[in-house]
Amino acid sequence: MLVVTLGLNAQAETELGAILPENARKVAEHRYKSPNDFDGTIKFYKTKYPDATNNRTKIVNQPGVHAVHIANTSGKGGWEGLNIYEANDEVRIYVVPASGSGGSKKSKK
Repeated sequence: MLVVTLGLNAQAETELGAILPENARKVAEHRYKSPNDFDGTIKFYKTKYPDATNNRTKIVNQPGVHAVHIANTSGKGGWEGLNIYEANDEVRIYVVPASGSGGSKKSKK
């Protein structure tokens, strides 16, 4: 039996309105462990938040550590940006709350 699913009704998990990769695991408030490697996580976010509309900044310049900040240029949601970083063979995502947002509202979109 062949089962084909279309992503039409897929529910994307979010934190403060920022989209998270499927199967991301919460490790602390606004912090998630990505199920993908660094390049896979960056590739995921390039499809969700394209370079042309969302500023990206390299935030760490150390051997063995990768870190990128993606700014929320749309202003939608309660997040200012995303910090994606790799250290100790783990990729983490920090959803930077917008000023005055404060809440930890995780929702389905």
